[in-house]
Amino acid sequence: MNGAESLVRTAVAAGVDVCFANPGTTEMPLVAALDSVPGMRGILGLFEGVCTGAADGYGRMTGKPALTLLHLGPGFANGIANLHNARRAPSPVVNVIGDHASWHLAADAPLTSDIESLAKPVSCWLRSSGEAARVGQDTAEAIAAAQSTPGGVATLIVPADAQWSDGGQVGRVVAGDASQPAPLPSGDTVDAVAGALRGAQRPAILLRGSGLLEPGLGFAARIAAACGARLLCDTFPARAERGAGRAAVERIGYFPEQGAETLKGLDLLVLAGSRDPVTFFGYPDIPSRLAPEDCRSLTLAEPTEDVAGALEALADALGAPAFGTVAAKSDLARPTGALDPGSMGAAIAALQPENAIIMDEGATSGLPHYVMSTGAPPHTYLALTGGAIGQGFPCATGAAVACPDRKVIALQADGSGMYTLQALWTQAREGLDVTTIVCSNRSYRILQIELARAGVAEPGRNARGMTDLSTPPLDWVSLSKGLGVPAVRAEDADTLVRELERALAEPGPSLIEAVL
Repeated sequence: MNGAESLVRTAVAAGVDVCFANPGTTEMPLVAALDSVPGMRGILGLFEGVCTGAADGYGRMTGKPALTLLHLGPGFANGIANLHNARRAPSPVVNVIGDHASWHLAADAPLTSDIESLAKPVSCWLRSSGEAARVGQDTAEAIAAAQSTPGGVATLIVPADAQWSDGGQVGRVVAGDASQPAPLPSGDTVDAVAGALRGAQRPAILLRGSGLLEPGLGFAARIAAACGARLLCDTFPARAERGAGRAAVERIGYFPEQGAETLKGLDLLVLAGSRDPVTFFGYPDIPSRLAPEDCRSLTLAEPTEDVAGALEALADALGAPAFGTVAAKSDLARPTGALDPGSMGAAIAALQPENAIIMDEGATSGLPHYVMSTGAPPHTYLALTGGAIGQGFPCATGAAVACPDRKVIALQADGSGMYTLQALWTQAREGLDVTTIVCSNRSYRILQIELARAGVAEPGRNARGMTDLSTPPLDWVSLSKGLGVPAVRAEDADTLVRELERALAEPGPSLIEAVL
């Protein structure tokens, strides 16, 4: 058994059985091992950012890592943006990066680079495996690190000679390493938060991680019923369970004025697996912290702790009722007439099936859907956690691999979609059940808003050119068909409703360009 085979055998034995790959010459022993070792599904991505973004979506939905297989430093660099998003999620991901044979590094060949320096900022665990005998155990330790609470990106660099050389051994994920229960906060912490909530006039709880999933969400609803606290989440949560029968959670607004308005009047903000919210960017004369100056922030659970367990303990400490207030089922009308972000969001909310997975990288056009879908059938919501655009197509792809029995709906802005549209080819090749709605406003609308916020009321030709995608317009129907995914264009709400209903009734990938 060579080192490459020991890596794949170790991963399969640990329950890691999907590899999103864009390999090169230095990874050929690992590519061969995907055939020689049964149990690993290899999925090709035509760009490394598709592989890393898909691994993020897969990790969010399964709670376990997939492998990515990437080629040297430049290949890894192509995937870093979506690993930044995965780190912010935080999602379990194991990157495997091939390197030159150890004895060839001194030659400084054209593709030689400092892979460790590239990987360090996005990795919670990083190692270079120097010999075949170590590869298996290093793989086991990478898997354990990726699955530690709250999850993270582990990166293993494997030189080519460590892959092809004999002497590989299957590594073992030591019992408890990958599944060690996260600790609960102390009883004193829970009691202190309960006391603060009893004395607060306008409290809120900022939820993250398992606080936005069941059963944590149910415990949060009980707490809200007991003390009148509002339930909030970050602007872009990694994963949230939403819809009728579940607690309604408000998102903090994106722009600083919106975020400050969301938190206005609060006197207590309880952090449940979250951090004190700050603005996305620094603006003149606007503080970084979004909460009011006189609002006290109090941590119930750190991200490394058991957030759902902490919420349950807090609900019990407050003597909360057995059930909290949940969103009622909405009778959502199908929109007609003009197509704009509001009617588009209404169409998706009215038609999305129960148990759908919504991947939202709709940017400015996607905002209405979140509000309108509060009473929609129960569903899972995923968002752009780290703000690095180009996550939507790949993340939806990974979610569909993780949950083949669930419909995935990708709400995708057109500008950011161009970063990773290669994911459509992977969806077609794998027959993934993803329906994509491209929000085609033919601009970087968010940058147009930011220009106006910066006081540029009438941008000049160069500034306008940096935010405009209309000359020439992107033809998403042709782009999608060229990558193997059937596509249509909708220019009014009636057409969008008709085509979305058709797409959701059929298995496999499809795309609708919604011209806004």
